[in-house]
Amino acid sequence: MSSAPLPSDPRWPRAGDLFVSGSELIADLTLVGVPAWRTSISPTGADATPAAVREALLRYSTYSTEHEIDLASLRLVDAGDIADPDGRAGEKRVMTRLAHSSQQQGFLVALGGDNSITYSVALGVWGEKIAQAGLITLDAHHDLRDGESNGSPVRRLIEAGLAGARVVQIGIADYSNSPEYAARARDFGITVISRASLRTRSMVGVMAEALAIAGAAGGPIHVDLDVDVCDRAVVPACPAAAPGGISADELRQAAFLAAGDPRVSSLDITEVDARIDAPDARTVRLAALLVLEAAAGVASRNG
Repeated sequence: MSSAPLPSDPRWPRAGDLFVSGSELIADLTLVGVPAWRTSISPTGADATPAAVREALLRYSTYSTEHEIDLASLRLVDAGDIADPDGRAGEKRVMTRLAHSSQQQGFLVALGGDNSITYSVALGVWGEKIAQAGLITLDAHHDLRDGESNGSPVRRLIEAGLAGARVVQIGIADYSNSPEYAARARDFGITVISRASLRTRSMVGVMAEALAIAGAAGGPIHVDLDVDVCDRAVVPACPAAAPGGISADELRQAAFLAAGDPRVSSLDITEVDARIDAPDARTVRLAALLVLEAAAGVASRNG
């Protein structure tokens, strides 16, 4: 990303400047970095991504033309990064930190880091409500692998007490999963909405279905935005993205719809390796826009 100074215009406030630093402040939306990378199946520099996304937020304004929402109406807090979030000790740190701050953090946006953070972030937010909780993933992959890695958070959450019947996976791609893990998804009772089915369905309809399923027990919903669900052409910093994924616009729309629903309490943005992004930083900039779409969704709850 270019280090050239950004132009200054008092009539064009920057979204990144809205975030106030602090971990104990009352917020409508709290941003927290969870820079996990050590257990990734593929080598990744995803630990560099939270800082890169914060820098990218300065390149966008506070105003959504589509929704006629100015994010300046929100209390936005940046709680910084959770240090060393990898492994069981690191995951425990994440859970403890998020549980401690849940009363004042408002809607939580966790910046990965690889997809392993979905496990610790969701458990930290849900706490004892896991039996009633729901999970929605936008991901090319099932994340039901054995072991403990960025390929296993959904399986681990189910084994921790999340009902498979309240898990919805959107964007599951061809040639990106094995027959055995696809069978595991069926055995767990997971609702799978494949990439192929999205060709004839709107994201509005898909998200409405997903929210109804994930929220059926009345508990909190966590949404995992694994950016490798997108077409590789628009997310070159996602090592596992494949040609033919969903568009950047569809993922942005999903982020807004998710955060706009009061049943959703938290969201993560994962699998972006800022160190291998294109020179125009298109993947990191998409991740920053997902943060802003989530903020606009939270603002829309009042309108």
